[in-house]
Amino acid sequence: MRFAPEPAHTHGQAPQTPRTAILLCNLGTPEAPTTSALRRYLAQFLSDPRVVEIPRALWWLILHGVILRVRPAKSAAKYASIWMQEGSPLRVWTERQTKLLRGYLGQRGHQVTVRFAMRYGSPSVPAVLDELHAAGVQRVLVLPLYPQYCAATTATVFDEVADWVRRHRALPELRFVNHYHDDAGYIEALAQRVSDHWMTHGRGDKLVLSFHGVPRRTLLLGDPYHCECQKTARLLGERLQLKPEQLVVTFQSRFGKAEWLQPYTEPTLVALARQGQQRVDVMCPGFSADCLETLEEIGQEARDAFLAAGGQEFHYIPCLNDQHHWIAALSALSLRHLQGWPTGADPDADAGSLALQRDRARAMGAEH
Repeated sequence: MRFAPEPAHTHGQAPQTPRTAILLCNLGTPEAPTTSALRRYLAQFLSDPRVVEIPRALWWLILHGVILRVRPAKSAAKYASIWMQEGSPLRVWTERQTKLLRGYLGQRGHQVTVRFAMRYGSPSVPAVLDELHAAGVQRVLVLPLYPQYCAATTATVFDEVADWVRRHRALPELRFVNHYHDDAGYIEALAQRVSDHWMTHGRGDKLVLSFHGVPRRTLLLGDPYHCECQKTARLLGERLQLKPEQLVVTFQSRFGKAEWLQPYTEPTLVALARQGQQRVDVMCPGFSADCLETLEEIGQEARDAFLAAGGQEFHYIPCLNDQHHWIAALSALSLRHLQGWPTGADPDADAGSLALQRDRARAMGAEH
């Protein structure tokens, strides 16, 4: 195996960039709302064996013989309906989160490089890791922007990082955040988002929490995703002081004919409307940034289905995006996982701080 060439040695000189970096990773997005761009994006996304777990040969025929001939044009039209002036909503919000996190950490005295990458599409995980490596970064915290762990999302980021590792000789230290579905700061950010919406638009009788769906067989095979979604919902409901009947957990984005996690979002909303529910508030806690699945699938398709079934008011509550409480939670989460790594402007200052903490720990141990 031939390894990638390594950056030139600094011969003991201090690097010009911070030695520690945070890499925020999101799912991905096409480069443009066009059929050709969607075909490239979907080909990469749907070729991942963690995303579609059926025999490769059979899936290759289905993907290239049917799906990539039909789906790109339909998906392109959906993306066009939610495309922002700056580009894809997912990329726009992820980039803003990256800049804000860097600023929040900087205000607290931490000089850390913060970058973002997309698991599918651009900028890719390997490309950004290459840039960090070439800049002399020695420690990388990989933080997937998926609060709930799932093999089809979180684990694919680890796969991509591992593939990059296999191609290099000199490796940085790496840490990986698996999940934060029950993190107090994350739950508080969700609660504040809901409360802010209710303060402005009033409050409905039902809060529907729609998570991205996965095949039910993944739950039976041991994937913790379903359980973590349920725990997020329970903690948010407790924080908002909701009664059990006021909170509904559903799963969206079903693909294919197999059974997925239930109840499904759109059929549930239709049933609520037919039962006489006049208003619903819908939130997607599993998405850290608004994207096609929230803005089009929920904000347009699910809304239309609810209203057509007799509902009167449909309120979509935006994702966390650049909300202050969310960036603060992301900052606190990052710092917990960065503990022990130098993050100050002066590496010697970090070393001195760590030495002081050790001395205090020894002194406390002697006292007891």
